[in-house]
Amino acid sequence: MTSESEKKVVVIGGGPAGLTAAYQLARHNLAPVVLEQNDKVGGIACTENYKGYHFDMGGHRFFTKAEDVKRLWDEILGDDFLRRPRLSRIFYRGRFFYYPLKIINALFGLGIGQAILIILSYVKWQIFPYKQEITFEHWVTNRFGKRLFEIFFKTYTEKVWGIPCSELRAEWAAQRIKDLSLKSALISVFVKPRDAITSLIEEFDYPRLGPGMLWNRVKERIERDGGAVHLNSPVTKIHRTGSRIDYVVASGNGDGETIVRGTDFISSMPVSEFIKKLEPVPAPVLDAANKLAYRDFLIVCLIVNKPNLFPDNWIYIHSPNVRVGRIQNFKNWSQDMVPDVTKTSLGLEYFCTEGDDIWSTPDHELVEQARKELEQIGLAHSSDVVDGCVFRVPKAYPVYDSSYRDCLRVIQEFLGGLENFQTIGRNGLHRYNNQDHSMITGMLAVRNVVFGEKNDLWAVNSDLRYQEEIHSDEKEPEDKKFADTITRVFPKLDPVSFGLSAGITGSLGIFIATLFMLINGNETLSSYAGLLSQFLPGFSVSWRGVLLGMLDMFIFGFAFGSMAAYCRNLIVYASARVIHQDIELQLLQRLFDFD
Repeated sequence: MTSESEKKVVVIGGGPAGLTAAYQLARHNLAPVVLEQNDKVGGIACTENYKGYHFDMGGHRFFTKAEDVKRLWDEILGDDFLRRPRLSRIFYRGRFFYYPLKIINALFGLGIGQAILIILSYVKWQIFPYKQEITFEHWVTNRFGKRLFEIFFKTYTEKVWGIPCSELRAEWAAQRIKDLSLKSALISVFVKPRDAITSLIEEFDYPRLGPGMLWNRVKERIERDGGAVHLNSPVTKIHRTGSRIDYVVASGNGDGETIVRGTDFISSMPVSEFIKKLEPVPAPVLDAANKLAYRDFLIVCLIVNKPNLFPDNWIYIHSPNVRVGRIQNFKNWSQDMVPDVTKTSLGLEYFCTEGDDIWSTPDHELVEQARKELEQIGLAHSSDVVDGCVFRVPKAYPVYDSSYRDCLRVIQEFLGGLENFQTIGRNGLHRYNNQDHSMITGMLAVRNVVFGEKNDLWAVNSDLRYQEEIHSDEKEPEDKKFADTITRVFPKLDPVSFGLSAGITGSLGIFIATLFMLINGNETLSSYAGLLSQFLPGFSVSWRGVLLGMLDMFIFGFAFGSMAAYCRNLIVYASARVIHQDIELQLLQRLFDFD
């Protein structure tokens, strides 16, 4: 057993997960060595700079439920952490739609005819849904109908992922949409919850000069506390003996290769790349690593000679007529991202795969294409663009295709046998985690090293309270779960019991009223009461008549009460279903918030 003073921890990757791990290690006086292949830290959460204009690679909202993460952000950034309003819209067929989608706005924006077809499609798929939700297409269609899926989800999702929605796994959507509790959603209609649903946030925090501002300061803190962060130092080889990693080989800055030894290794590099660089590695594990896929993107940054273009943080481009997928307006993230207040900086994101036609297009051609598409969409004139540049981001998004789960299972089982190694972060776990989720994996990995804990990093999704929604054959049917939740929130009225109560109450009422008239002997009241015989056959103000009246009233009360209970249950269920559908539609905003 290595003592704490003898530990030397090597961290591969200087993104949010790796730097968080290194920061925590430095605070425990374990001087970490960080190896980062790029010329700056932050990974996909870095901030690029072009002529004083700052560009965020993906648009990173800072919002978390994890107090440790929030505390770290505040500790590092202080007053440079800004609170920003969120506004985003969808561009489709020449029109802008609110996002998250608002049903009325969407239906009227699409036109009456299309709205009717959407409603009919929705009804159809509520009656005849897919029995198993295996793909993303199944998942969305079951909730909103095939037509709305094809209009608002299919084109954009396939533009992002480069594969048909019929191949994208349903669990990707389930993972992106968290906190979807039917009970809490229904209760929130009447009582404001203490904790906001993560996916419905209307405000978020943001570093004054983009996310790279945070990670540059974290790097400085690590180095101040005795750690080392080596840039331009990609890991080229990883050597193991049995169940232990011995050392890694890094190259950098033309100085040849350097062997970096350690007692513990933490990696946030793509897990497929780790396996490929590991020696030795079993053939089945290497084969599984080769099958894992990633989606890349590039961002064309344009400087526009206009002080204001549109109020959104970003706009989703669902139109198939242009190849751009999303447009960021960095001035609306932070005014300090733009050095000249008379200008606006935009980031046009093109989702692609490394080596394809978009990725390989020369920068000047990409800038020209972005200028034309910006004008085609109607956001600015091409002549207003005064400058531009391009940044490429490889392996930005792990792909949830049809084979990823089986491949990941093989890799996970193999890595579990390495006793001094942990993989963390989005690409290290091949899981579409957000920035705060990745930071949590780094924090827990350090606790495993320092305190000997056994935190399962593969189980981390967003924070310790989040639970991933898994679709399987054993999963409780959605309709049953929904009905059970409605019953817990709004107790169901039993039609038989309610009918019996109404019938008995009515019968007792007739008996007491008739008894009063028989004892009182008031003929006027008796004559009026006799009119009830028109509704209660056989009733009269007599001992025989009251018995028949009580029987009639019981039957009438039972029928009325049971019908009232049934209708009340139906109205509650239908109303709750509408509320739930609206909330779930809003939660779908997570599906488009790629960062």
